[in-house]
Amino acid sequence: MTISKAVLLAAGRGTRMESLTDDCPKPMLPLQGRPLLAHQIERLEEAGVRRILVVTGYKAEIVEQYFDLHPAAVAEIHFQVQAQQDGTGSAAALARNFVGQDPFLLTYGDILVEPKVYESLFERLEDAEAALTVKDIDDPYRGAAVYVDDDKVMRIIEKPPRGSSTTRWVNAGVYCFRPSVFDELDRIRLSPRGEYELTDAVIQMLRKGVKFGWLPIDGFWKDVGRPEDLREAAEFVDGNSA
Repeated sequence: MTISKAVLLAAGRGTRMESLTDDCPKPMLPLQGRPLLAHQIERLEEAGVRRILVVTGYKAEIVEQYFDLHPAAVAEIHFQVQAQQDGTGSAAALARNFVGQDPFLLTYGDILVEPKVYESLFERLEDAEAALTVKDIDDPYRGAAVYVDDDKVMRIIEKPPRGSSTTRWVNAGVYCFRPSVFDELDRIRLSPRGEYELTDAVIQMLRKGVKFGWLPIDGFWKDVGRPEDLREAAEFVDGNSA
């Protein structure tokens, strides 16, 4: 199965990057002389994606200006500004018109993986309504713990207490959805931290018994969230040019 559309959530500032994002949105931080987002788009293109919506917010003009001057090699890039940056759920909801009736990939503008991850995840959507990626770690307390059974996700626990999880799988932040996800996004409510969370829509789908496939990432995966992550990400793109 080939999916031709992707949505990249790139609206946040990236406060954990400290002063590095004072004048630059996190997805535009340079890796080997080019923005993280440009490297991500190259890998999506290699996986067959041909239309990409970038949801921007913080310093959106920097993102748009860069891709005006440096267009993607193959993919058609669209932009949508999240005027009120109130969560990943409301950011994802902005993609409704772009997606239409097509299945699509959704990820964050600070996650780097190899193109084969996207390709393998597309296959998981063939007999499911949605699919997500997971990574094996010692304790998923900093992210979302994912519990699986055979070929489907059973439940997700966001930010579980340290040492409480009986799974080693953490949500790796790369998804494939069918358009039905937008009905769930319409139903989510503000989370305790005052945001509309994409994960809440996923949890709603699981509670309804929707089949949600999953894919373990065996190779490189990096959520570029802190300054110390930039070196490892730069080494990856330097040695694995798409």
